[in-house]
Amino acid sequence: MQNLRQLLPSAGALIVFEAAGRLSSFTAAGRELGMTQAAVSYAVKGIEEQLGVALFQRRHRQVRLTEAGERFFADVTLGLTHIRKSAEEMRALGVGRHVTLSASTAFASFWMMPRLQKFRDELPGIDLRIQTADRDLDLVAEGIPLGVRGGTAEELPDYELMPIAVEEIVAVAGPSYLARAGTPVTPADLVSHRLIHLEEPFRRAADWREWLATAGVTKAPPRGLVINDYALVIQAVMEGEGIALGWRHLVERLLSRGLLVRVTDHVMTTNAPFHVAWPKNRELTPVVAKVRDWLVANA
Repeated sequence: MQNLRQLLPSAGALIVFEAAGRLSSFTAAGRELGMTQAAVSYAVKGIEEQLGVALFQRRHRQVRLTEAGERFFADVTLGLTHIRKSAEEMRALGVGRHVTLSASTAFASFWMMPRLQKFRDELPGIDLRIQTADRDLDLVAEGIPLGVRGGTAEELPDYELMPIAVEEIVAVAGPSYLARAGTPVTPADLVSHRLIHLEEPFRRAADWREWLATAGVTKAPPRGLVINDYALVIQAVMEGEGIALGWRHLVERLLSRGLLVRVTDHVMTTNAPFHVAWPKNRELTPVVAKVRDWLVANA
């Protein structure tokens, strides 16, 4: 194999090339990098000579990537992005005060945000970054130390787990809806009301049919408003659009403040609790362990 040091341009030259390709200008790239236009041009020319191919079409006051340049630019950009991300993570580990928590938007909005000031008060100096996504991120692949995950240990074999909440689901409505439509007393009453459905695209979530079945109701629930984001489901409920399923650990604060009202006494309980999760065989730093323990203590 040809020596990589001889084949590849220097890291500094690749950074110059990326800036020039992104900005389509040697002058602008020099301004961004604190270099002269001539120095940028010289660095790019060195890469072209080393690779034996033209990467830019030179025009008056502007440059444009050639076809070969576009392919190389895509790969260089991808590589530098990964290197930067890894460097940021290593720096965070070195500083030791930055912790990323992967969670659903619903957990971040309804569980974490109301406790954020308490977190700051009790863990001063720790910078918490909450990373939300439509689907549960792979903590190992993404280099994330902690996540909030729902499911059984068998369904989460790659993670160490500490429980923070059982999965208890109740029916909730907004006061304005109940004032208009009346309050259902039994689960069977719900099938004559306007129901809001969560259509979770990636995570498994109980639906109205399952919830009613655990209450002994076999009649199919009416189709109503369907939303694929739980935070928007709760927003719709508070706006009086209908009745939805409420995961107790997420809606308890809204219930206590009267923004939501529980309807019927039925509770659906599953064997799939919610956990703080972290990759197996990965030793947590003391700061990450403090955040994990704080989450469990405040569950």
